[in-house]
Amino acid sequence: MNHGNGGIYMNQLISELFLHFFKNETIQEQTDSAILNVPAGHLAFTTDSFVIDPLFFPGGNIGSLSVCGTLNDLAVSGAKPVYLSAGFIIEEGFEFMKLERIVKSMALEARKAGVRIVTGDTKVVNSGKCDKLFINTSGIGMMEEKHLLIGSGCKVRPGDKIIINGPPGEHGMAVMQARKLFTFKTCLKSDCANLYPMISKMLKHSGLVHFMRDATRGGVAAVLNELARKCNIGIEIDETLIPVNEEVKVMCEILGFDPLYIANEGKLIAVVGEADAENVIGVMKQTKTGRETAIIGEITGSHSGRAVLKTKSGGKRIIDDLMGDQLPRIC
Repeated sequence: MNHGNGGIYMNQLISELFLHFFKNETIQEQTDSAILNVPAGHLAFTTDSFVIDPLFFPGGNIGSLSVCGTLNDLAVSGAKPVYLSAGFIIEEGFEFMKLERIVKSMALEARKAGVRIVTGDTKVVNSGKCDKLFINTSGIGMMEEKHLLIGSGCKVRPGDKIIINGPPGEHGMAVMQARKLFTFKTCLKSDCANLYPMISKMLKHSGLVHFMRDATRGGVAAVLNELARKCNIGIEIDETLIPVNEEVKVMCEILGFDPLYIANEGKLIAVVGEADAENVIGVMKQTKTGRETAIIGEITGSHSGRAVLKTKSGGKRIIDDLMGDQLPRIC
């Protein structure tokens, strides 16, 4: 508890851990507010809290997840991520070595993205008052005028193609595996990744990217339903076109889950004008996070406000909103 009381132990924790790994001239000032040099223009600002269980999973941990998750929220809005904050709520007794491993992963992801963690906060709470560790990250990104409406979906039109950058459900199923709730083993890893390098290429090569959203909690189904309702449009996707990870498919069949509702941390849904869809797919496939990109459906002029799945058998069913939570504490 002394690491959270504002005294010598807290100062050591901040200087020897957080400032050591997040080192840059802005955070080194240790002022109550980071003073940022931001050029004139539009800012994107987002915040997210991460409470995943377990903290470590195949392909990542709560630290890499918190950085990538916030970077992706900025990127799918059409912004270039620039600055991050990091707030930690740490349970008394949490192992310092684990905390260091998590902080190092955050610093690494931020460095790879060319982003600075410029301010933060640390709280230590009594044992039992927090599930080991919670992290909040907020992010600031710079936006060009032409990308301002990408997050709203207001440019989406019938005939636009719906694109996903790879198989859904890998993060959620990797976390389930890490929880050791079953005896069989897989080689699954979380898809946790920074999507900005891919997105920046998409926006550079096409002016017809009409909408983007990362498919995190609630998965692909949540994104499609939200877009259909918000813009009062019809959405139809084809089950045969959705890229499938065989291990995810098998696990979902065994556990009774639907991959469309499973959380992802490295997958986005993009809606692109029909005339430029193949060009955008070609650009995405040249990147690490877009190698398995595919068109999975389109915007339609029928069943406004609904997302519909064309099944492998040729029938159709409504993609309902998720009732309850298939996988609690997933992100």
